[in-house]
Amino acid sequence: MRRKPIRLLAAAVAVAAAAAAAFTVRTAFAEPEAERADAAQLSAAETVAAMQPGWNLGNSLDAVGEDETAWGNPRITPELLDSIRAQGFNSIRIPVTWSAHQDEAAPYAIDTAYMDRVEEVVDLALEDGFYVLINIHHDSWQWVNQMPTQHDAVLARYDAAWTQIAAAFADAPPELVFENINEPQFADVSEEEGDALLHELNTSFHEIVRGSGGGNAERLLVIPTLHTSSEQPRLDAAAESIASLDDPMIAATVHNYGFWPFSVNIAGYTTFNDEVRADLEGVFDRVKATFVDKGVPVILGEWGLLGFDKHVGVVEQGEKLKFFEYLGYYAAKTGVTTMWWDNGQHFDRTAHTWKDPELFAHVAGAWEGRSGTAATDLVYVPAGETPAAQTIALQENGLEFTGLSHGDAELAEGTDYTVGADGLTLSADLLARLVGDGGLGERAVLEARFSSGVPWQLHVISSQAPVAQDASGTTAGLDVPVAFNGDQLATMEAVYADGTPAGPANWTPYQEFAVAFEPDYEAGTIALTEAFFAAVNDDSTVNLTFHFWSGKTLEYTVERSGSGVAGSAA
Repeated sequence: MRRKPIRLLAAAVAVAAAAAAAFTVRTAFAEPEAERADAAQLSAAETVAAMQPGWNLGNSLDAVGEDETAWGNPRITPELLDSIRAQGFNSIRIPVTWSAHQDEAAPYAIDTAYMDRVEEVVDLALEDGFYVLINIHHDSWQWVNQMPTQHDAVLARYDAAWTQIAAAFADAPPELVFENINEPQFADVSEEEGDALLHELNTSFHEIVRGSGGGNAERLLVIPTLHTSSEQPRLDAAAESIASLDDPMIAATVHNYGFWPFSVNIAGYTTFNDEVRADLEGVFDRVKATFVDKGVPVILGEWGLLGFDKHVGVVEQGEKLKFFEYLGYYAAKTGVTTMWWDNGQHFDRTAHTWKDPELFAHVAGAWEGRSGTAATDLVYVPAGETPAAQTIALQENGLEFTGLSHGDAELAEGTDYTVGADGLTLSADLLARLVGDGGLGERAVLEARFSSGVPWQLHVISSQAPVAQDASGTTAGLDVPVAFNGDQLATMEAVYADGTPAGPANWTPYQEFAVAFEPDYEAGTIALTEAFFAAVNDDSTVNLTFHFWSGKTLEYTVERSGSGVAGSAA
């Protein structure tokens, strides 16, 4: 049975730096149920381990505006939380932005109706069996970042916020976790000065919460690094700050959105290569050595790829899956709990289904162990030609290849395919049968199975060389007509006649996907954006090379004169 919140008026609560200030606060939770009794006995490490895996309810209560629907997500419902719990998540991070609901002057009171709503959502999540993490979220860049020049006012408001939050949730069960601030940052100071300011916030947060009574005396508290960075100097500063608090119920947190060039598809980083993998390993190795090995558990409070916020195709599907599979594996190997960032791009909060079930399968698969992958998930077969056999290198990840199927049909080893030292070879006869004499595009999906984990899909695609046409437009944008002919765009090079890079990324010829250019497969265009032309010299010629996943390239020339642009195919 869902527990009903108990709202009790409390006495006036004094707030640091706000003399004689008073707040009306409530005790939101009844005594923990019997089944939660053991949670109170868990150490910080045991609590963080029990939180694995976690999910972020992003862009809802943290939305900047008057309402949780301000950034396009529907109102949070019990059914949504039930659905997420049913996916296997044991914890939920509920980011909360307080700015629009807190007075900007002393005593910095938080709107009662908003606190009620936060309580309601937290209560629903706790009743679903989640560990729940709440925080101060986008306030970090809205006003907390002004602490260098408005030190006393920012600290007073921050203290007032946590005084009220702590009082409201003092009697919540131990499954509720407090994170003091999301992605802390401070304007116009050095990193070392930022570390010192964050330490001041950490200390104040710790004193307020621990002194607020009830369950807050032993509640797990989560402390971030500056910018939630995993760079060693930031980790060291956070470790020193945590050590100074001398409290066993503290965890550290960092965020990770992958190796940046890969995460946004810039500078030619289109694949999950050794450099991208090494960068990921470095993050976890550093947090393990700095925190985990010294008894401080770590929560990866947000993780994913930045490209999701721009265009679903920024990172190719197979390369994306390899990143997600490996991150889950390596996090488990280093003992780090993960909380997947989802601002609505992954779980459909109306239909309560995954927008990309294959992606979620790999995320969930990593909770249990490894999955086999391959060098690619794309098998391009030239249309109108007799296919040749193709070999795809397997990445078994400690598993064994066990079979290949097409739909419900099991394919025959030795006839349809062979497996050797070079990998999985698809026979010419199989490929001819799969593509047939049909049209361009995806013709079949094969599943390579391994001894455990999620099968690896191979998309068999019939394609021809892409073809572009001449076009004209303005610096507000140019849509280049392209017949993709079954192919898929990987990246774009842009250089001036002298070979120097052209476009917003003037340090590399390979421009950023969905910033400088963006394909529209249904419309049959590649858009060169306003941002691209804003960085292109006037009265200049730019030579473009479009790179496709089949390995084919397409040359195109753009000339800019004033606000006019003209494109011509090679």
